[in-house]
Amino acid sequence: MKFTKLGSTGLDISRLCLGCMTFGDPEAGTHPWTLGEDDSRPIIKHAVEKGINFFDTANSYSAGTSEVIVGRLLKEMTRRDEVVIATKVFHSQSMLDDAQKPNDRGLSRKAIMTAIDQSLTRLGTDYVDLYQIHRWDYHTPIEETMEALHDVVKSGKARYIGASSMYAWQFAKAQHVAASNGWSRFVSMQNHLNLVYREEEREMIPLCIDQGVGIIPWSPMARGRLTRPHGQQTERTKTDVAGQSFYQRTEAEDSRVIDVVEQIARERSVPMAQIALAWVLARQGVSAPIVGASKKGQLDDLIAALKIELSEDEVSRLEAPYVPHAVSGFS
Repeated sequence: MKFTKLGSTGLDISRLCLGCMTFGDPEAGTHPWTLGEDDSRPIIKHAVEKGINFFDTANSYSAGTSEVIVGRLLKEMTRRDEVVIATKVFHSQSMLDDAQKPNDRGLSRKAIMTAIDQSLTRLGTDYVDLYQIHRWDYHTPIEETMEALHDVVKSGKARYIGASSMYAWQFAKAQHVAASNGWSRFVSMQNHLNLVYREEEREMIPLCIDQGVGIIPWSPMARGRLTRPHGQQTERTKTDVAGQSFYQRTEAEDSRVIDVVEQIARERSVPMAQIALAWVLARQGVSAPIVGASKKGQLDDLIAALKIELSEDEVSRLEAPYVPHAVSGFS
């Protein structure tokens, strides 16, 4: 495993972050394809054994059961100081039903202070290494959010704070508010980036590079679309409503990119996932893509991508078919 710093911090993270949306009670939340604790154990154990030390989940994944499973299994397999645990706040915290309740979501001081305690309880830890806002809250002043996050850090419940998909102007505003008041600033941006969605290259990524913010892209393989020939589907693809909303409108255009990934993978005799991931890993500013796996073999394929160096010609071929997309992934 290769390691790097998260942005301009001193935090050492593996070059791959294991996304933990895959792990959770299939009967909870909106992801029926998730793996329960027994099925999650060999995947997380394999990740730990292969040197991955960075794990990303969220309070909303499988109605909080992802945090429960991830926290329990990591405690079973390794020491707390050997892993970097990241979770997120914004979406509903309720583990009982899908009905929205007052103060059950968002980034108000009340919501954040409640959510961090609930996440720590589910994870079975005294602190998280990276506490991230899952989305932008249009109904709460950013000053209230940033001060609350600063207090979470100063209380010792989080080591660092990060953000996820939003407009670049919003991220810049949040950072300015924090800096102006002497509060903790975001050290990372978890945004949407892969070969079939590159809109973040226009504003957000240059901003992060300029400010030394670590980039930890989600969906680096377009929710599996870049791992298999165009047209092939899995059970997750069929039931993944969010993935369909991200990519369904540009399926024809994206298929041309996917075809090139398939061609280069065939030429190199490697899985398509390795080519798609190698492209993301080589992007300037990227600290660690967030990858998902439901089988140990998938994880091995992703780790092998760390050894692939794409040629300039291959990069040009991969990027040439791309067409501008409507901005997505912010809601």
